[in-house]
Amino acid sequence: MSEPVTVELAEPAVLWSRWGAVGAAFAALGYDDVWWTDAHGAHHDDHGGNWGRLVLVADGRAVLFGYDHEYSGTVDASPPIDLLAGAPAWLPWPELLRHAEDDQLGYVYWHEHGSWSRVPYPDGIADGLVPTVGAVLDAGRARRELAEVVFGWAHHDADGEAERGDVATHADRLLAAAADRVVDAGVLAGLLARIRSREVDLPAGVLAATRAGLTPGAVTPVVPAAAEVPPRRVRTLSVDQHERLAWAAMREAREIPRPRPAVTDELEDLVEWARARAPGADGRSRVIVEALDGAMRQISDDLRPVARAGESSRDVFALVERLRAAEADPRHGHWIFLRLETTPDGFTVERRYDSWPDWMGPLDSGPWLSHLRAEMDVRAAAFRPAWSALLDPEVAYLGPPESRAGTPTS
Repeated sequence: MSEPVTVELAEPAVLWSRWGAVGAAFAALGYDDVWWTDAHGAHHDDHGGNWGRLVLVADGRAVLFGYDHEYSGTVDASPPIDLLAGAPAWLPWPELLRHAEDDQLGYVYWHEHGSWSRVPYPDGIADGLVPTVGAVLDAGRARRELAEVVFGWAHHDADGEAERGDVATHADRLLAAAADRVVDAGVLAGLLARIRSREVDLPAGVLAATRAGLTPGAVTPVVPAAAEVPPRRVRTLSVDQHERLAWAAMREAREIPRPRPAVTDELEDLVEWARARAPGADGRSRVIVEALDGAMRQISDDLRPVARAGESSRDVFALVERLRAAEADPRHGHWIFLRLETTPDGFTVERRYDSWPDWMGPLDSGPWLSHLRAEMDVRAAAFRPAWSALLDPEVAYLGPPESRAGTPTS
């Protein structure tokens, strides 16, 4: 296990005061769930799947953690990164482990003995810290976030550069008051009283600052330190490694015998559509798709049908979806891969329910394990291939079974 690395960040009290100042401005506009503080710490939530938390812990310690669904590359890094390796016992473990179990923990920074630390990452991997809580990482960003409250969230029209400068000045005064724990209605009014596009509730802003401990006599919320690191599961396979393990087993699998579906109207509709859109206008076309409930993928091919003017290239998916539903069987399930070839006067069709055929190409991209699990769940046990056992989420923590121990996962 690698030793934690030291990271340059502002002191927890400074981050906290900026967080509380921004939260007070938002609360005055009626937004109490974007930046806010409570007895459990400081919170940020953009309501788009991205969030950050700062928790002050007894004896001058703190932890900063969060997740960005686009920029937390630490979550799906391969091999997996254990963000809590070597982390101290005093952290708020239940909350951290809940997010880690959901694959929604992108970064964890802890502060003690005067410095911030985190686990090391490979070069080039972002953790989502700046996209989620960048607004409090330095004074300039905090000033810009407060200006955005005025001009963006409140839709206040700036009266030239002079007013923008005045907003910046009053933003700095609010940040300074927060740092000194003397926020009041007057300092908030200096920033927000200019707004006429919506109601400004200064008492609500002062109340938010009080909850953060940023008004005279208010107490800053500090949580007790935990006593020990609880038992926890640690990933041994990343999402990518787990997928490749299952896909490799699918490549090696054989089809379980089952009756061949009868020709249906839905099949004839797909044949007719593909033939009429043959790239060479000669009736020769080829449709190769991966299809599961909620996800479809078409393979590029020199005989791939060409959409006509005004048509969508995704029209084929609607036809494939109808065919897949028509050919489904309550015991046998649905096919996962389909290869249809048309000629001017005929067609051939291949289906794969249990195996990854060569004509689907290399194992560079494939079905999500959650979609495969959903397909296996609707089949009778006799029609679940052996590789379906690899879809269990526990495999990512326990590692591949002995029979698959040598399977490449990268």
